[in-house]
Amino acid sequence: MDVMNNLFSLSTLPFTICILLLLFVLFSLRRSNITTGAASMTPPPEAAGAWPLIGHLHLLGGSQQPYITLGNLADKYGAIFTVRLGVHRTLVVSSWEIARQCFTVNDKAFASRPKSIAFEIMGYNSSMFGMSPYGSYWRTLRKIATVHVLSAQRIDMLKHVMESEVKKAMKDSYSFWLRMKNDGNSERAITEMKKWFGDIAMNVMCRTVTGKVFDGDEEENQRIRKSFRDFFDLSGSFVISDMLRFFRWLDLDGKQKQMKKTAKELDDFVQVWLDQHKRNKKPAGTKLDFMDVLLSTVDDQDIDGRDADTTIKATCLALILAGTDTTAATLTWSVSLLLNNPEVLNKAIQELDTQIGMENMAIESDFAKFEYLKAIIKETLRLYPAAPLDVPHESIEDCTVGGYHVPAGTRLITNLSKLQRDPMLYSDPHEFRPERFLTTNKDVDVKGQHFELIPFGAGRRICPGISFSLQLMQITLATLLHGFDIVTKDGGPVDMVEQSGLTTIKASPLEVILTPRLSTEAFSQN
Repeated sequence: MDVMNNLFSLSTLPFTICILLLLFVLFSLRRSNITTGAASMTPPPEAAGAWPLIGHLHLLGGSQQPYITLGNLADKYGAIFTVRLGVHRTLVVSSWEIARQCFTVNDKAFASRPKSIAFEIMGYNSSMFGMSPYGSYWRTLRKIATVHVLSAQRIDMLKHVMESEVKKAMKDSYSFWLRMKNDGNSERAITEMKKWFGDIAMNVMCRTVTGKVFDGDEEENQRIRKSFRDFFDLSGSFVISDMLRFFRWLDLDGKQKQMKKTAKELDDFVQVWLDQHKRNKKPAGTKLDFMDVLLSTVDDQDIDGRDADTTIKATCLALILAGTDTTAATLTWSVSLLLNNPEVLNKAIQELDTQIGMENMAIESDFAKFEYLKAIIKETLRLYPAAPLDVPHESIEDCTVGGYHVPAGTRLITNLSKLQRDPMLYSDPHEFRPERFLTTNKDVDVKGQHFELIPFGAGRRICPGISFSLQLMQITLATLLHGFDIVTKDGGPVDMVEQSGLTTIKASPLEVILTPRLSTEAFSQN
């Protein structure tokens, strides 16, 4: 107290005034710095309408597809804004310029995945590398998968698997049509194309990963297909416990119970395959599937705290699930679009007939010639990306996007559907026009370098199976269109209603009649 009294005494007044002036200047400078810094710390605009606790979840829970709802919000708030999904701040990006910032200069910042109850329960505690957090485990497993399944050399070696499964499906369909014709019911030879494509993709992936072919028990095959579909439906659904973790123990929407059931079903399947591989371990130098490779590579070592069996099962399931669902979904959309646009279908068939002729089925060496077919696949991926909102990312460090400050822990959703239908990028963006990729957008590809078309994502977390998927889609679509005339069951247009999940699929079956265009000899070729 004496010191304070002395400080304000008359004898020390000039000194006190100097001190106060100095403090005022320092405070002003500090305030100026804070104000200047605040400009660079400005957060992106947040959409209005958030409710306590649940944030904007109520906006995404209706019958409208979430990517449409978020696209409408982008029309109001711009190409970058935030929503709150429960307690989670989520950045929504809807333009190629902003997406490029996220996946180039800020690629490492957004390199992780958010925690998800679905992948905790069904993904062996996020051990499926596509959904695992950024770190050594993800790098190790992605490298193994890329080298031994998804590299250009491996894909070239696996082309015979793709061709044999497609030709088998073609022969089976021809035999089915022939039986119905002989019975006088060829007009009732109805094929459901989602299942047709799904069976091809599942057999290709399972042969590649586990060496298993699903030719036997149809009941078991149906159970596996259903488990796969349940996995994607549950993984892509909004789970209350994800958004409001403190309600997890209540399992208010019953999703956790469903996830545990699906997880057990999937684990039962893959455990049988793993046990078979352990009992019949192949010697070095023989033909190995991916599970063999993992057994010899991972052996009994732990990777980042995960035991070898968990790593092997999670990685094999991740590849099978990703390669099956996305491929089948895209091919189903492609045929649906072609049936609704017969002039495009006719041009595709004309290209195939010109390049192949009518005596043989398509073979791999023909595919480089199918420029229009490749454009059809690109246009399908533009209009109907398998994951319209991309797979979510999460920032692991603060960064700046579009001039806004984005703190660590922010989730990132890229609205691919909105981005890829931007009228500034594509004329008549809602129309199916494959020709655009032969003219104005000719140089645009889907491999993550052209941000106006990123259906497989971009940056270091881009889908590593792009080339594998494109190869399988080209083989399947070319062979189907060349081998059969395709019409809808009732002769009418195809409805394009979507069903959401981790991947977006056609909601209703795609039932068509396949009538052979080629000779019996063509279908009997090996």
